Amino acid sequence: MSEKRNIRDHKRRLLATKYELRRKLYKAFCQDPDLPSDMRDKHRYKLSKLPRNSSFARVRNRCIST
Repeated sequence: MSEKRNIRDHKRRLLATKYELRRKLYKAFCQDPDLPSDMRDKHRYKLSKLPRNSSFARVRNRCIST
């Protein structure tokens, strides 16, 4: 069971690093008050279309040796 968790966590880590820059850019555009609201909404939509597992909040710090 723990082996499955480690594999799943590893996949999440790979996805998170792959989409890290894109996610940070979309978040920055969403939070910028100088941009027009339609542009912020467009980037918010793009952010919502990224895979869920691409967020670092879903990565768990697990011990892989035990």
